[in-house]
Amino acid sequence: MNALFNRLLGQSVNEKLRVACIRASIFGFLGHLLLCFTYQFELIDLSVKTSGLFDSYLDSLYTPFSIFLAYEVYELIRTIPKSFTNSIGKQFEIITLLVVRDILKRLSDIDASVSFSIDGSISTLAMECIAFVVLFWTALFFNNVQRESGMNASDNEDLANFISQKKQLAILLLFVYVVIACYSLSTWSYALFQGDGSTNRMIFFLDFFTVLIMADILILLLSYQYITDFPYLARNTGFVLSTVILRVAIASPGISGAILFTLAGCLGSSVLLSGMMFNKNEMSRSSESERKFNSELGLEEIELVEN
Repeated sequence: MNALFNRLLGQSVNEKLRVACIRASIFGFLGHLLLCFTYQFELIDLSVKTSGLFDSYLDSLYTPFSIFLAYEVYELIRTIPKSFTNSIGKQFEIITLLVVRDILKRLSDIDASVSFSIDGSISTLAMECIAFVVLFWTALFFNNVQRESGMNASDNEDLANFISQKKQLAILLLFVYVVIACYSLSTWSYALFQGDGSTNRMIFFLDFFTVLIMADILILLLSYQYITDFPYLARNTGFVLSTVILRVAIASPGISGAILFTLAGCLGSSVLLSGMMFNKNEMSRSSESERKFNSELGLEEIELVEN
């Protein structure tokens, strides 16, 4: 299992995919920009829905962001065996990039003549920007906690079994990811050639996050075998709840989606902060008990010496 995991999700494969992603993003951006130029100069004729992909030069940013998002999903699958907190933090990173892509697409759709009026598009854009700030802060918070805590090596057999189970789940999720990606790309490409080239965040991400929630719940259930402390179980359950809200937000259009993204970020950060405060209190109590025990032991030794 370790050999298969390293072959599909190992560090060397990840480095190669990262380089390929960067190159594909550059070529994708230049290609999309070229199509925008040809459409602006009326060298190509497109349907009304399809023209929405090329009627602004800002539309060319959609392609590289989509490629980066595809790579970030692969990165997410790689983090699943490391820790539950790592994978949740990676999900917030993906949603943050997804919201940025939506903001850029909305900016390209806003007409310059009405850009100074407070209409529905501007209101939605403002809420999406607020959601981006909250999600960005949440992703940074998770990332900072990961760097501080790190991964503690252990020879515990239960922990080794748990990690092995998560590696199996990650491999399965990788195959599911490929299937959903191919299906989403093929159906969207077919619609594009039929004259319906509309884009939205539900393409691929709605289906994938549905599967991802099932994977998170499965990991949560598997952890019950090894974790019995209620605070840790409640924390992980709170993380799952935040990912469910993210999934609902992906399917929610307009301001409602932005509000749900903001709610998910606030919930994830609050749960993580509560867990950190609990761990800090537990460590303080343990240190205090140890100091008290050492103090009492020292007094007993002094009494023995005096007697």
